[in-house]
Amino acid sequence: MRIVIIGQKWLAEQLLQQCLNDGHDVVAVFAPSPNDRLFQAACEHRVSAFDLLPPAEMMPESDVILAAHAHVFISQAHRETAKLGAIGYHPSLLPRHRGRDAVRWVVHMGEKITGGTLYQMDDGADTGAILLQDWCHIRPDDTAQTLWQRELAPLGLRLFQQYLRDWQSIQPKAQDETLATFEPAFTLKKLSG
Repeated sequence: MRIVIIGQKWLAEQLLQQCLNDGHDVVAVFAPSPNDRLFQAACEHRVSAFDLLPPAEMMPESDVILAAHAHVFISQAHRETAKLGAIGYHPSLLPRHRGRDAVRWVVHMGEKITGGTLYQMDDGADTGAILLQDWCHIRPDDTAQTLWQRELAPLGLRLFQQYLRDWQSIQPKAQDETLATFEPAFTLKKLSG
């Protein structure tokens, strides 16, 4: 499969490695900076790497765009450059805990179970149809960082791998809006004046 990866940090870097190991053709990656792990790993593997999303008409042709720890809006025009659109990973059991700080909020709220969701990206914030989900326990002593590293990041990699293997048989399921929650930024930056 021809893949574009948009993301950053460990998760996106590991997704790139996993895709290459599984024999996929990663045609390009987009990371926020040339100093990012994804950008550097792409260069090491001779995969085209960019630090900005180009206009949609300049996107490379692909079968799918994978968004791993991507904190950028992927427009409809960009999503339409890939035959299967854009698939994102969110570290919660959508439609619960939409938003950037989902992991911090589940720990802060004292929840006992969380999980991860692979979903079809749309114009909303974590609102697209669910493709795959899996869950995990939250330990009493977990922090957002320990939960992410031990459970949620590896879970995301497994879901991406399952999607790339089984995409033809996966049936998208609309999110139940009556169960949806959106969590704001966990900490607000003080205004400077």
